[in-house]
Amino acid sequence: MNAQVIVAGAGPTGLTLAIDLARRGIGVRIVDQAEEFFAGSRGDGLQPRTLEVFEDMGVLDAVLAQGMPQKPLRVHLDGTFVMERRMSAWREPTSEVPHPNPWVLAQADTEAILRDRLAEFGVRVESGTALVEFSADDAGVSVTLEHAGVTETVRADYLVGADGGRSTVRKALGIAFEGTTDESIRMLLGDVCADVLDHSVGYWFADSAAPLDGIALMPLNGGRKFQFATGLQADAEPSLEVLQDYVTRRSGRDDIVLSEMTWSTVWRPNIRLAQRFREGRVFLAGDAAHVHPPTGGQGLNTGVQDAYNLGWKLEAALRNPGPASEALLDSYETERRGVAARILGLSSELLDKTVKGDPDAMDREGTHQLDIGYRDSANTAPGLQVGDRAPDSPLLDAHGKTVRLFDLFRGPHATVLSFGPDTTTDSVESGAVETRAVRILRAESVSGQGEFADPTGTVARAYNAVDGARILVRPDGYVGFVGR
Repeated sequence: MNAQVIVAGAGPTGLTLAIDLARRGIGVRIVDQAEEFFAGSRGDGLQPRTLEVFEDMGVLDAVLAQGMPQKPLRVHLDGTFVMERRMSAWREPTSEVPHPNPWVLAQADTEAILRDRLAEFGVRVESGTALVEFSADDAGVSVTLEHAGVTETVRADYLVGADGGRSTVRKALGIAFEGTTDESIRMLLGDVCADVLDHSVGYWFADSAAPLDGIALMPLNGGRKFQFATGLQADAEPSLEVLQDYVTRRSGRDDIVLSEMTWSTVWRPNIRLAQRFREGRVFLAGDAAHVHPPTGGQGLNTGVQDAYNLGWKLEAALRNPGPASEALLDSYETERRGVAARILGLSSELLDKTVKGDPDAMDREGTHQLDIGYRDSANTAPGLQVGDRAPDSPLLDAHGKTVRLFDLFRGPHATVLSFGPDTTTDSVESGAVETRAVRILRAESVSGQGEFADPTGTVARAYNAVDGARILVRPDGYVGFVGR
């Protein structure tokens, strides 16, 4: 079975991209060489911007229902409780930011939700299917797949490598994975039960002589499991027995009995960024393009947003090939590589603080990714500008019912906001994807098709707009045009 786009890798990045393409009516196949789906917590922290993406994808309700808010951390030194702190301050929702707080959901559960959503579009992950080789030309990509010892060569318009840090696609392209790996640091991460501990809070156990050299146990959704993280001595084995010894010594307690270590991994600081995210008709996304320290919970979230940025651009290129679409595809690397570089810097800074024992290492303010945007670096003007995240805000429809801007944005289309009664609703160039027109009026009531009232000027203020303004919101929720 051929497809317009082949996605290699069925983690959160690949699944998000496959959903976005499928809902756009683009033929997509998603393959993964693993025989079984991942079953651990790994990237369990979902940032607020990712929640906004998931709302647009139609999976937010399931994510919120199965997950839970980030819990406070109870710090214990020498077996004595000393303080409780949050990694970031709890924030109340606002009209512009409806999901201001991180959410905790085991990565395996996030992936299961995304697979279920993808199946609603008639697409299923092809497990146990390895991408063996590929060759690209000006007209498309020939991809050889292997499943159960049987090879198949398929033709597609584009190939996306979302196949992790050891990416077969990246290596085949010969793209340098620039960065460093520090073999002197080993961190043990995984999932474990500790039934005696209160599951409504997280724990940090350490010695007062080295307060940052301890073990963290953060509760996971589901009621029993904790995700643990601790430094691992060079000669230590990544076993339940070793972890039990660490917890007993650092907590000063012998009643914390660990069990059911269902997933674990030894992580070394491997901080890398692909030299290029695009090679002709082949793209890299997620960990195939950038790998992050776990500090800050940025990796999964950055990959999801890679996919969200790329999906609509691939649709535009498939619907309307030509120089404009090629420029749009080029913008994927320009926009996302710059973001990945900044986020790698943030994650690395938090890692350095952790290694040095800086008390601020637990601070996760500034990691929510709501401030990520694609504004031209030379544009320092105040207010909303091209490249900025488009905020949410309430409007009133013709029946006086509240409608959120995010409700109007939801779907695979771009949106043109026209402010005032005399503003044209003619299309604004949106990259050959569907564009919907929304007229925003100050009147208390509206009656026309696509008209909404902003009687208190909330939307106008959020968008720094006056009558006559026209603003294009891209399909990925960023401002693409501001004018009259």
